[in-house]
Amino acid sequence: MNSPNRVITFVNAAHFIDHYSMLIFAAAVIIMGPALGMAYSELLPYATPGFVAFGAGSLVTGWLGDRWSRRHMMVIFFLGIGASMIAVGFVQTPLQLGAALLAIGLFASIYHPVGTAMIVSYADRLGREMGLNGVWGNLGVASSALVTGIIGQYLGWRWAFIAPGIVTILIGVAFALMVVHEDRTGTRQAAAQARVAKEDMWRVFLALLIVVIAISTTFNAITVAMPKLFAERLAGLTDSPALLGGIAAGVYVFGAMTQYTIGKLIDHYSLKTVMLPLSFLLAPFMYFAATLSNLPLIIASIGIVMGAFGQVTVNDAMVGKYTTEEWRSRAYSVRYFVGFTAAGASVGLVAWLYEKGGFVTMLQAFGALCLLVIVAAIILPREIKVPAAQTAP
Repeated sequence: MNSPNRVITFVNAAHFIDHYSMLIFAAAVIIMGPALGMAYSELLPYATPGFVAFGAGSLVTGWLGDRWSRRHMMVIFFLGIGASMIAVGFVQTPLQLGAALLAIGLFASIYHPVGTAMIVSYADRLGREMGLNGVWGNLGVASSALVTGIIGQYLGWRWAFIAPGIVTILIGVAFALMVVHEDRTGTRQAAAQARVAKEDMWRVFLALLIVVIAISTTFNAITVAMPKLFAERLAGLTDSPALLGGIAAGVYVFGAMTQYTIGKLIDHYSLKTVMLPLSFLLAPFMYFAATLSNLPLIIASIGIVMGAFGQVTVNDAMVGKYTTEEWRSRAYSVRYFVGFTAAGASVGLVAWLYEKGGFVTMLQAFGALCLLVIVAAIILPREIKVPAAQTAP
């Protein structure tokens, strides 16, 4: 039998890699543009197919996770995404770049429906493990900006993809050797601890749909745009790619702390109680950030990542609490299909809004979208507590 701690540790590492790999390009594109002779707005859309695949692929990967094997799917995740990152380091044309980024997106689509379901199955306390898992993903986002900036500055943008690809394959080999195919008859039912009245389930679905679209789109837009935003707006502080990456990483640390805190709160309070005050963070901070620069922009960016990353933890816990073990990967696959498909569209939207009115227009537009998060929090019904299911002998 697999050790729950070992499985959760590998799945947390996979969450780190998943977000890290998807955002290398967002940081590297700043130095890739001059090397490939293309402008930022011309090069950025090549990431769109990968982000669309990130969401669309989750429908298939979630189904395979439930019907075949979550463990086998995670082996494919580690090896496939590692090889795809290495492939980006060897591209010579924009078309090859788009194909390699598409491959990263396809393999990255495995993690969320499969890995998140594994976390829920092996967790003793759902909120705590979801919060910690969110921290690992957030650290992947932060490290991607930091490490890519450092490697890109000193070794070139190609090694910014090749080096993490090699490390990922090594972790995948370790996972394959140390984690066996799971027997789910003995997995913990950490999710079966809260329900809502049957007549209120439509409100859960509607709230989840609204917040997933709004948060996923905003989350992806911010993480993709932040390296370029900081490069433009923090010119009064520094123009070093490595230092800009360090500042972005520092901002994301606040998002990680928020996810951990939200996870702890979810174990003690209802989702609505946690979600409602959190929903008021994003819109005002997005609006303020639109016209700020230097230190005030950094402070506003901290507020943005706290609001966005905290909501991601709430969303994942919502699906985990209200689904059964047999359907959990498929439920997460639908949640991430909707979220990441919307997120994929945000890449092209960022490029279009940036071309039309710079980051002022972009941030104000996404700030308006975030008003829907407040509506979703109001719609979400209160929970009815039920006894937690016991681990099967």
